Amino acid sequence: MPSSAPPRNRFERRRAETRQALVRAARQILAETGDTSASIQLIAERADVGFGSFYNHFESKTELFDAAVRDALEELGQAFDEQLRGVDDPAELVATGFRLSARLADSRPELMQVLRHRGLGYIHSESGLAPRAVRDLEAGIASGRFAIADPTVAVTALGGSLLALVELRFARPELDGDEAASNLAEMLLCMLGVPPEDARDVARRPLPDLD
Repeated sequence: MPSSAPPRNRFERRRAETRQALVRAARQILAETGDTSASIQLIAERADVGFGSFYNHFESKTELFDAAVRDALEELGQAFDEQLRGVDDPAELVATGFRLSARLADSRPELMQVLRHRGLGYIHSESGLAPRAVRDLEAGIASGRFAIADPTVAVTALGGSLLALVELRFARPELDGDEAASNLAEMLLCMLGVPPEDARDVARRPLPDLD
């Protein structure tokens, strides 16, 4: 930003940077342990900001950790948006999302550890993965691709399965993550009403390269 920019703009930029540093520190803590008992002093030190800065942005640790989880889920949703751009088949969107998640456990472990430790309470969040999943399920219902009556219940099943897959990737790293994800995606597509042979094919289509 030019040095001649109004002080107000510089202040807002620095304020945003401080807030993001706190969120990033909270994400790191959640990824490492899933524990929210860390002191505000420890969080501020990890964020490399002053202790008093915390209360300029958050009223409590609960609010900060909630922001950290939502930040991670939105980053994951945006990563899926980028990788799945141009895919029109709702079944392929579902399957590819699961298969990419297994790979992200290796390429972006911090992000997926946050999902592993804290994702259960956000399965029906209004941001991040949940609204994207509802959108794809509703598109599949409208097109006749999916034979389900309630997308909210389907999101519950898909979200729980995704969390279980992520847990499997970290708990059993020796397993073939790609094969496990494809098998799970195939089963879930059948649950959604996709014919078995079609589900098997969709769950094994070539994946886009992760950035």
